[in-house]
Amino acid sequence: MSNASPTWAVILGASSGFGAACSVELAKSGYHIFGVHLDRKSTLENVERVMAEVRSTGREAVFFNKNAADEEARAEVVDQMAQRCPAGGVRVLLHSLAFGTLRPLVAENPKDAVSKSQMDMTLDVMANSLVYWSQGLFSRKLFARGARIFAMTSAGDQRVWPTYGPVSAAKAALEAHIRQLAVELAPHGIGANAIRAGVTDTPALRKIPGNEQMVEWARTRNPYRRLTTPEDVARAIVNLSREGSEWITGNVIGVDGGEFVVD
Repeated sequence: MSNASPTWAVILGASSGFGAACSVELAKSGYHIFGVHLDRKSTLENVERVMAEVRSTGREAVFFNKNAADEEARAEVVDQMAQRCPAGGVRVLLHSLAFGTLRPLVAENPKDAVSKSQMDMTLDVMANSLVYWSQGLFSRKLFARGARIFAMTSAGDQRVWPTYGPVSAAKAALEAHIRQLAVELAPHGIGANAIRAGVTDTPALRKIPGNEQMVEWARTRNPYRRLTTPEDVARAIVNLSREGSEWITGNVIGVDGGEFVVD
């Protein structure tokens, strides 16, 4: 990819974890980065670090501190992207939004169980927002032919963990959206895949009650005897974005060192 290339990647959840690592790795591979994140003042330093790493590669870093699940904010950001990016300039969309409710579905005290508003919010942020971002970029003709859409899922789409129910439902919905997008966008040359990372030490993981046991399980059971890293996932996404990989679409792709197949 030449230095003059107007090729962009849109990273939802760009300030930490998978989104941050993918921003940097894609920039190293020649992509300018549109990053969308939601950070308070206390975590903005990390955003500045990610932007600086992107710019150190000679690529542009245009970040928006907005709620990616808010309809008005989304429209505003996509409009700004369209002003800066030529038609067909977006070759990667990564959905890496990790904000949801961690509560049981049922509880002795009904107040401790997930509420309708919490369930709706979790599904909207962690699953349905992928559809709306894809619609926005597609309707403005920003996707290139050969573009790739990636969404971060987890083993929790099939496995049960206490309080993970609402997020598990969101991950299952996210994978369904990926399958549908893959079929509907294939005639336009756009692929879509879900990425199932292994247990990774990210800010999102640390919010899950009992995450210490998940980490210990992964370290002892993963065939490589280590956790997955955000960089493992970022390198996989770069490779899956290369020309010649367009026939890989509609899948849930494990990037976990074989962790998922170990009982």
